[in-house]
Amino acid sequence: MPQALLYKAALLGPGPVPLPPLPPPLRPARSESARHARRAAAAHQSLSCSTNEMLSLDPSGPEWDCPLGSKDLEEEGPWGGGSGLPPTGCFPGSWRQDVGLDCKGSPEGAEARAWTVYYYSLLQSCLQQAGLPETQDRSQVPRTGCPGAEVTLCVLGSPSTFLPVLLEGGVQSPGNMLLCLSPAWLMKVPAPGRPGEAALLVSKAVSFHPGGLTFLDEFVPPRRATYFLAGLGLGPGRGREAAELARDLTCPTGASAELARLLEDRLLTRQLLAQQGGVAVPVTLAFTYKPLGLLRGGDASPGLRLVELSGKEGQETLVKEEVETFLRSEALGDVLQVAVKFSGWRWRGRQAFRLYPREELGAVVDTVLALLEKLEEEESVLVEAVYPPVWLPCSDGPSLGPGLAVRICAVVCRTQGDRPLLSKVACGVGRGDRPVRHHNSLPRTLEVALAQCGLGEAAQVAAVRQRVKAAAEAALGAVLALEAGLSAEQRGGRRAHTDFLGVDFALTAAGGALTPVALELNGGLCLEACGALEGLWAAPRLGPAADDAAAAPLVETMLRRSARCLMEGKHLLVVGAGGVSKKFVWEAARDYGLQLHLVESDPNHFASQLVQTFIHFDTTEHQRDEENARLLAELVRARGLKLDGCFSYWDDCLVLTALLCQELGLPCCPPAAMRLAKHKSRTQLHLLCHHGPPWPAPSLHAVPCCPLESEADVERAVHQVPLPGVMKLEFGAGAVGTRLVKDAPQCHEHFSRITRDLQGEADHPGIGLGWGNAMLLMEFVEGTEHDVDLVLFGGRLLAAFVSDNGPTRLPGFTETAACMPTGLAPEQEAQMVQAAFRCCLGCGLLDGVFNVELKLTGAGPRLIEINPRMGGFYLRDWILELYGVDLLLAAAMVACGLRPALPTHPRARGHLVGVMCLVSQHLQALSSTASRETLQALHDRGLLRLNLLEEALVPG
Repeated sequence: MPQALLYKAALLGPGPVPLPPLPPPLRPARSESARHARRAAAAHQSLSCSTNEMLSLDPSGPEWDCPLGSKDLEEEGPWGGGSGLPPTGCFPGSWRQDVGLDCKGSPEGAEARAWTVYYYSLLQSCLQQAGLPETQDRSQVPRTGCPGAEVTLCVLGSPSTFLPVLLEGGVQSPGNMLLCLSPAWLMKVPAPGRPGEAALLVSKAVSFHPGGLTFLDEFVPPRRATYFLAGLGLGPGRGREAAELARDLTCPTGASAELARLLEDRLLTRQLLAQQGGVAVPVTLAFTYKPLGLLRGGDASPGLRLVELSGKEGQETLVKEEVETFLRSEALGDVLQVAVKFSGWRWRGRQAFRLYPREELGAVVDTVLALLEKLEEEESVLVEAVYPPVWLPCSDGPSLGPGLAVRICAVVCRTQGDRPLLSKVACGVGRGDRPVRHHNSLPRTLEVALAQCGLGEAAQVAAVRQRVKAAAEAALGAVLALEAGLSAEQRGGRRAHTDFLGVDFALTAAGGALTPVALELNGGLCLEACGALEGLWAAPRLGPAADDAAAAPLVETMLRRSARCLMEGKHLLVVGAGGVSKKFVWEAARDYGLQLHLVESDPNHFASQLVQTFIHFDTTEHQRDEENARLLAELVRARGLKLDGCFSYWDDCLVLTALLCQELGLPCCPPAAMRLAKHKSRTQLHLLCHHGPPWPAPSLHAVPCCPLESEADVERAVHQVPLPGVMKLEFGAGAVGTRLVKDAPQCHEHFSRITRDLQGEADHPGIGLGWGNAMLLMEFVEGTEHDVDLVLFGGRLLAAFVSDNGPTRLPGFTETAACMPTGLAPEQEAQMVQAAFRCCLGCGLLDGVFNVELKLTGAGPRLIEINPRMGGFYLRDWILELYGVDLLLAAAMVACGLRPALPTHPRARGHLVGVMCLVSQHLQALSSTASRETLQALHDRGLLRLNLLEEALVPG
């Protein structure tokens, strides 16, 4: 017989399960005392934990037994709100026990101390199973740091739950991912200027580093958290302490007790997912007593019937009518069984339920009435469908057993722009007649789980994965939409947001297709399951996992939110406002909470109305940059500006900015390095002299060239530089004045035309003519052209993004097209990054965001030029869209002397390919079918990305 694949949309499959004697059907003619006795018996039968009775738990919950009394309404363990001492003898291992777990100034009681020791041992056991070294205790020598000036990602909770996050954090931000094993290791202090909010300080923690290295550290002074993620509980114990620590913090938090209370209400989340996300949920009848305000009103959800009760007594007639209608409804389809259970945060993790055949109306009614007596406000009793299994052909021959059941577990994270992204899927497989639950089944990939159950065709598996991805991302999208409508108090703080979600799915055969049905939302359990799946590759010689870490997008979000936290309220001076293509600067500054002050030559520039302070100053006379820097410094001091940093993204103002930073004592690259990078021929000639060591040296990437200031220089250059060559302005931008020259007459002709037509800034504003109109002749190198955008801090490479340029339009070298990420092979991409990095170091550019243009030739990368500022035009937008990294924010952080909070290995979330539209080439299209209005409308719909250099696509 074929093997069965059980796609559960409720709690248990319809396998051969022994049922206890059921209470008799409900009869109208019965005294009140008899009804009360019958309900009491049903309650005893429904909630008894006798192994002889048919009582199960939600298969996605961590417990098998059922609640008995108030104590059992909480999860076991301190993070879930339970109390008592931890289990002993759980972790056989040889790690050291004499470690400094006490925190000075915050002594723990015996019970709290026991739990701290327990979680330290649990961490060592997790590291041991992952093949990682034991934690080293270096707490005897406190670590010093820069409180308020460094990223601090703090996790408070069970090491086994958060291990994927901790290990990934150690890779992406070494030494900044901290695990606190006790609330006593943390302290809240009032935040100046933020009434009702507090900063979170870390006195002791386990820090995580690349290679799974961990250290037990003490911090003096304490580190200030820039992100906090806690395992939360609503009852007494450590979960309550964690919830209090997470409330109303100045730093971003990835969870709060207030949000957890909403997301753990199964009824609320089902309505939310069905209405807002279009996600399939089990067909459900809900009886609710004084429901949450969020449940009242609104449109009806497909397959979800909500009955609001005025009281818990005297509801027999209403309950019988509703249950009877539900059991006979067409919405149940071919469902043979229903489950009766509680919904509400009190029942988190230990939710008992009872299974009944669909035709047992009386038994279902009796159980509902019995459970109603136990309800408190904002709780519900659910009657939900248990879907039949989906039978798939099995290639391994007939099966004598009950078949296999599968539970699908997805982790989805909030990324740049509040967009959900599925990061990992893990599955549990078990017998079809038993629940498949977290911790009771080994994790495996979706492909392996489906193949075990007979679904091995690649196209069908891919279709299931895509549906799971869409449903999981829609679930988090619905949650984020809900949070957007909540007040800071309702969320548990101004900075409290859900950054990741776990979604447990079943699959049903609906409309001839396998459809994922969302059973419940959770975070820790799904994260732990996906981490366990990744741990399969931890054993020696098994090699790395094939795909990205489950926690990678979450850690990227933690870093991104930390950067915002560090930069909020910083005062920065911007030198040079730029044109229309830099409009994003002012919008981003408002979003990040930056306080910008602007120095600009144009008194009527639109940005003058968008900044805190506007200083009108002529920055175009670059021969007087030193003098102007001193004058500007005096103006800044006279206005009483307290600046945290100063930077520029405008070519004309880069040297002036470096000189001004030197005058004000603010971080910046040396002015000499900026001058060198700005002067194109000096850049090449300087690097040609760098032969090493170390090797490979920057000279390998430099291109022979000659500076040109007179006709005599041109005559000498044509005999020194192989032709064809490239002539361009020494200080130019945007390829203006650049031309391919094939022989000496063309060289003289082009030099004469440029010196005649482009003599000063007024002839072509914004391309660097304020520096003069000197030119250079450089060798033309064959190859593909690429941009490399780098982030450097303290001479260390933090991030690099490579894009490909289409063949330039000759002879003027105007750009035609671009794509990102690069299509180069990984080795070639690495060569480009290292070449750009070496050239920047060779010029003394150690701190900042730089754009390096190179060509990849048969002999390797060759330098075209270095732009010692953030990449222009579309590059910042594309990198933000694909990688979630904002070069503007990174540049601002470097300007403030802060190490940018960037992931070590950013991952592209897609591909972008763009076409450069020029009036000279595309006038007809830009004037008709591709008008500004049409392109903008497509951009607003997300169908294309429109980046403008000028306000009007067709001037005049």
